[in-house]
Amino acid sequence: MVEARVAQLTGVYAVSALGRGADAQLAGVLAGVPAFGPVGRFDTSARRVTVAATLPDVGTLAEELAAAIDAACRSAGLDRAQRKACALLLAVHGGPALGTGPAALAGQLAARCGLSGHTRVYTSACVSASTAVADAAAQVTRGAVERVVVAAGYLVESDQFALFDAGRALAVDGAVRPFSAGRRGLLLGDGVAAVVLESSTGRRRGEDPVATVAGWGRAGDAFHPCQPEPGGSGLARAVDGALRRAGLPPQAVGYVNANATGTAQSDAAEAAALHRALGGHATRVAVSSTKSVHGHALEASGLLELVVTALALRRGELPVNAGWLARDESCPLNVVTDHPQRTEATHALTLNAAFGGANTALLVGAG
Repeated sequence: MVEARVAQLTGVYAVSALGRGADAQLAGVLAGVPAFGPVGRFDTSARRVTVAATLPDVGTLAEELAAAIDAACRSAGLDRAQRKACALLLAVHGGPALGTGPAALAGQLAARCGLSGHTRVYTSACVSASTAVADAAAQVTRGAVERVVVAAGYLVESDQFALFDAGRALAVDGAVRPFSAGRRGLLLGDGVAAVVLESSTGRRRGEDPVATVAGWGRAGDAFHPCQPEPGGSGLARAVDGALRRAGLPPQAVGYVNANATGTAQSDAAEAAALHRALGGHATRVAVSSTKSVHGHALEASGLLELVVTALALRRGELPVNAGWLARDESCPLNVVTDHPQRTEATHALTLNAAFGGANTALLVGAG
């Protein structure tokens, strides 16, 4: 009998305002202390909001991405020959703040980190990184490649900060309150992450994987350039696709790291999507959004949140939904508040959504 290929996360690394390294991310989301503070990286005196989750003494995005890729490869135990066979899937913002074109940056990173030079770039806003992970997992499970490196990065900078502030999307009270009554909006945050995805049939180094990417789903709703479809139809289809690909029922999901940004419409639409996709299980499954602690890392969100979801599942503790004030009837969910929740769950969903109606769902399995 031919052994089925499973996409395993064998190396992970991440940086955010919670600190450097995967362990710092897990400790931060379990502590549930938001990392938001005054922005000192650029002038915010003309802005309505002046806070974000930024890491002090941060390097350039290229430097941080290269360090993250190196660390993830070391974490996976890849030698030089194994690195040289790895393609790089890179999720970044394509604007002028990058300093170079995304494709050029991907090529430079591959050369600097000893990868194959085969690259693909994702600039599809807040589903960039999760889309890259889905593509990587698909390549691995169908046997096209043995391993892939996925990296993503966003460092809070003045242009995107100004756009979100002008659009009145940022929380004027300086807190992100996903699914909560009284939520006022999102806040941006630094995020740089890298992971190694490998085939379970090709990996023979003896270490236990961090987790598996058991399923993935993508769907669009094309409802509005900026607003989510109120019934959550696109995100529900993405969840359906992830579960169907994994061959699992909704009841197998023990935790959801929600996209929830703390904005009124998107959080309510996501709650509707969960009810649509999970049925009655939506009122029982534990839900939180780690954006409430590390902020919204835009293109890097999907990868940063995949890392913390995988580590939380492995640890058996579910992150706190910080900023909680009170239940909102438009979001009837079992939100994790006050303290981390112990779990024996074997599968978790991590969800992302972007302007234009793009939605992704990654189903994480315990390693």
